[in-house]
Amino acid sequence: MNDVRPGGKRRIDRVLDDGFIDDLSTMTMEDLRTHRAEAEQEEVDMSYLRKLLHGRMDIMKAELRVRSAGGSDRVVDDLGHVLADDGPTAPFGLGRHSTLQPSRVDEHHRRVEKLVADVGLSDAHGLSDEQLRAALSHFAVEERTVSDLRRAVQRVMDLFGTEIARRYRDGEASVDTLLTREQS
Repeated sequence: MNDVRPGGKRRIDRVLDDGFIDDLSTMTMEDLRTHRAEAEQEEVDMSYLRKLLHGRMDIMKAELRVRSAGGSDRVVDDLGHVLADDGPTAPFGLGRHSTLQPSRVDEHHRRVEKLVADVGLSDAHGLSDEQLRAALSHFAVEERTVSDLRRAVQRVMDLFGTEIARRYRDGEASVDTLLTREQS
């Protein structure tokens, strides 16, 4: 994954640029909301990319499990079970709920497909154990990078949320204004 490029034109570059959060206390409420929404959209996109990466990693891990158990089944024949999301076994996460959809689905699919091509993985069943472990390691590095960036974006979102909440709490902003705006 490309690192954040200061002054870059991508959303991740803007959201994680130090200037994006400069002078929160002097931004208008509308600017705060706009910036927070932009960060939230980036977080949703990063979450989607992570899910794609996790799916690929789950397929590779399942293939390794089948092999270690001496099985000859093709993982692809049980793909629904392999990719089923049984949910977390213990509570974790930040409890964020978003109604946004990923905005760059095609771009994320291409990125994951490029990773697949980079490690020569088109059929997990056809790879040697060594190739499969190398591919899994490659995807794990990418996933950690995406996760780190996602957490950085979440911190930015939190800064905007905290400033908005502070303004309501301190009386600098009014819920009545928000309601009037939403009714228009």
